[in-house]
Order: sequence, then C-alpha cells, then structure tokens
Amino acid sequence: MWKEGTIGIPKEDGGYTACKYWLKHFDKPSVYGIDRGRISKLMLKIDGEVVCNFDRGWDIRPTSEDAEKALVILLHEYN
Repeated sequence: MWKEGTIGIPKEDGGYTACKYWLKHFDKPSVYGIDRGRISKLMLKIDGEVVCNFDRGWDIRPTSEDAEKALVILLHEYN
C-alpha cells in the first residue's frame, strides 16, 4: 500500500521543518524492507531536495538530523 504525507519536524525557534514523504509498505515484514520490516520503498524530501531514499535497499541514507527524525517517526508508524 502506498502512503504519502508531510511530517512537521519541530525547530528550536518554535517553527517546523516540513518533510514530505512517500512510502510503500506491506502487511507483513519482508527481506526487502527497511531492517527487514514492512517498508519496502521510501522517499523523504525537505525543501524539494531528496534527503533519504530506500528502494529495497539504501540509495540515500538520511542526510540531516531532520531526515533522521522523520525516518524514525515513519519506522515507528509503518515498519
């Protein structure tokens, strides 16, 4: 199943960094998933730049702290 959305990552000044995501997940874990979990495809973008990409393997690991935070949130929710 495909999911798409935006995560607001809190900033120190009280604002948020918008992180857009697209992911494909399944009902059961897979050898192709992140950490052998349910997410088999994932893309994160911040300010139009791809900051993380997984397509049955890592193409781009998270490139910033905000990308890492968004990944943790999505892993908790879907993996």
